[in-house]
This record gives sequence, C-alpha cells and structure tokens, in this order.
Amino acid sequence: MSQTTTYAGAAGAAKSAIETSTIRAISWRLIPFLVLAYFFSYLDRVNLGFAALTMNADLKFSPLVFAWGAGIFFIGYFIFEVPSNLALEKFGASRWIARIMVTWGIISALMAMVSGETSFYILRFLLGVAEAGFFPGIILYLTYWYPAEYRGRFIAAFAIAVPVSTVIGAPISGLLLGLDGLMGLKGWQWLFIIEGIPSVLLGIATWFYLTDKPEKADWLSAEQKTWLKAKLDSEVAAKKAVKHLSLGEALTSPKVITLSLIYFGFVGALYGMQFWLPQIVKAFGLTNAQTGFVTAIPYLFGTIAMILWARHSDATRERVFHVGAPLILTAVALAVSSYLTDPTLTMVALTVAAIGVFCCFGVFWTLPTAWLSGTAAAGAIALINSIGNLAGFGGPYLIGWVKEATGQTSTGLLVLAVLPLIAGVLVFIGGHDSKHEFGEPGR
Repeated sequence: MSQTTTYAGAAGAAKSAIETSTIRAISWRLIPFLVLAYFFSYLDRVNLGFAALTMNADLKFSPLVFAWGAGIFFIGYFIFEVPSNLALEKFGASRWIARIMVTWGIISALMAMVSGETSFYILRFLLGVAEAGFFPGIILYLTYWYPAEYRGRFIAAFAIAVPVSTVIGAPISGLLLGLDGLMGLKGWQWLFIIEGIPSVLLGIATWFYLTDKPEKADWLSAEQKTWLKAKLDSEVAAKKAVKHLSLGEALTSPKVITLSLIYFGFVGALYGMQFWLPQIVKAFGLTNAQTGFVTAIPYLFGTIAMILWARHSDATRERVFHVGAPLILTAVALAVSSYLTDPTLTMVALTVAAIGVFCCFGVFWTLPTAWLSGTAAAGAIALINSIGNLAGFGGPYLIGWVKEATGQTSTGLLVLAVLPLIAGVLVFIGGHDSKHEFGEPGR
C-alpha cells in the first residue's frame, strides 16, 4: 500500500511538472508573437482617430463623414468574417494569418492616398475585408493550444494588445502628426505609412514562425504533446457528450445569437471610445502630442485590470459575473462622463469605462469556446465577432450623428452607454455552464 501511494504521488507530481512545462513552452512561443501581431492590427484599425485631428480639416470631412469612414471598415469585416475563419481552419493559421497581415498592412499604408470622401470610404471598406478573420482566427487558434482553465488569462494576454496599442500607439501617433510637411506629405499621411509597414513585415514572418497544430510543434517534447492531446481531447469529449453541433446548428443557435448581441454591446462601447476619445481629449485645449499621452491613460489602467480580472476568473472558474459586471460598470461610467465638464473628472470617468471594457474582453471569449469545437467553433466564433463588430460601425456613427445634431460629443456618450448596459443584462440572463467548459461532465 505504501508503494502504491508513493507511485500515485510521484505520478501526480510528474503530471504537474509536465503541465507546467507545456503551458510555459506554449506561452513563451506563441503569446509574445501574437500580441505583437494584434498590436499592429489594432493600431492600423484605430489610428484613424488620431489622423482625424488634422486629416478632417485638410480634407474638409464633417463629423458624419468621419463617422461613416470609421464605421464602414466593419461592414467589409462583417461580410468576410465567417468565410475567413473557415479558411483559416482549412489552410492553417500560419498561411492564413500571414495573408491577412500582409494585405491589411498594405491597405493601411495606402490610407495615405485618401483625397476625398470616396477614396476614404473605399479604402476603409477594403481594410475591413483584408483584416476579416484575424481576431476570431486567433481565438480559435488558442483553443488548439490551451485547456479551458488557462484560456481566460491567455486570451486576455493576447488581447492586451488592444489597450497597449493605445498606450504606446497614442503618443506615437500624436508625435507622427508633427511630421507635417516632410517630403511634401501631411503628418496624417506619414502616420498611415509608418504604422502600416510593420504589419507587412510581420505578416511575412508569420508564415515561417507560427505552428498550425500541437502535433506539428517540434519545440514541444513527445511527453508534452501527449499530455496536451489527452487534456484537450477530454474537453472536446465533454462538449460532445452534451451535444455535438454541426456548423449550421451552431450558426443558428440561440446561444450563439445571444453571445453575438452581448458582444455587439461590448464592441459598440469599445470603438465608440476608441475613435472619438482623441477628439474629446483634444477639446480640452491640448496639443496633438499632449492629446496622445493623455488618451493613453485610460488604456494603461485597462491593461492592468484586464490581466488581473482574467486571472481571477480562471482561478475561481466563474465567468458570468466576470463578464456581466464590467459591462454594467462601463455603461454607468459612460453615462456619468456625459454629464461632466471638468477635464480631470471626465478622464476619471472614461478611465473607469475603459477598465470595465477591458475586464470583459479576455473573459468573454471563454463563453463560446467552452461548448463549441471544430468547424462549429470556427464558424460560431467568427459569427459572434462579425455581428459584434457591426457595432464598430454603429458606435462611432452614433456619436458622430449625435455630435452633428447637438454639437456635443458628450451627449453621444450617454446614448452609447445603452449598448453595454443591455449586453451586461443579457450576460446575467443567459448564464453559463462551467462544468462543461472545464471538461467535468460527471460533476
């Protein structure tokens, strides 16, 4: 009996060591590279907010024209999102993500050629087409590598690129506007060119660096591959024991539609702030460079909060409160900010809103990946992301429309607050079955 006990204890210790070394190897190999890729993806998507500080005046764009251009990106994104994610599963992450990054980098740099409303709309639409599938593709890709109990924190680690792209990108974008007149180009033109080129170079590197599936990873030992396969297979079996959905069933599932609406509310708040915050801050009477640094403040706090909140969600194995509460916090903070006139208090309220948005971000994507796998997961994740990102059109447009009607951006923030409020309520109504997420069908 003593020998048996000793053997069992040793096996448990060995398994723990294998688990730790496997997760560490995966994380060091994938997460820094994916964060860098998403950093440039997001920067190329939202640097329009800083370009607008001088571009709108140069090209005589009204608030509504800017709002249309900011939002039309998401129409192209929506149309091609599901096909792109299915293509990733078919052709492999390394090839498809490389294709996405190279094309979006080229089109982002070509934004420097915008000369009027038509070219503005066309290039923004094409940028959305080019980038479609990147984010949901990475979410799907991470499910190939991480068991459920690690996904919240590592999805958050990947998504850290969103606030960091503003923490770092906002000051850089503000400074790049100072290149006005260099080689006959406007500062906003240099902004698009300089921030678009790295995406092309990183896309080429992606083709050679990313490993499509764990079984192809020569940087994992045979023992690590065996542990990971057994762990992930047990989770897939638990999902299928409940019900194995086809692609069509997943795309029409009421649960997927509800998650899409929740994500719509989240994205509306995120992009409403992202595209208009530089102009809100600039109205405080700051220079372009100062605007860049001040705009970064909410995202710095959002970055820290997102990582800590996701780790807490994984540790407690709780998802509903960790998604719903931050959304409601965002709604309240946006509503409060609309009534404030003092710049400092306004920034405090918007910082709280940013914390709520980013706390929700990493944990939200554990909800659909908890009960979907294979092609159904690829299609459903893309559908949720594409419907949600339609709010990327609606959110900025809503603020632009209200600003043009009232002359005040703050009123738009009050209207915008309704979206995360509804989303938060839907999270609590929809609930979540954690036992299936963590591969524990017998509990």
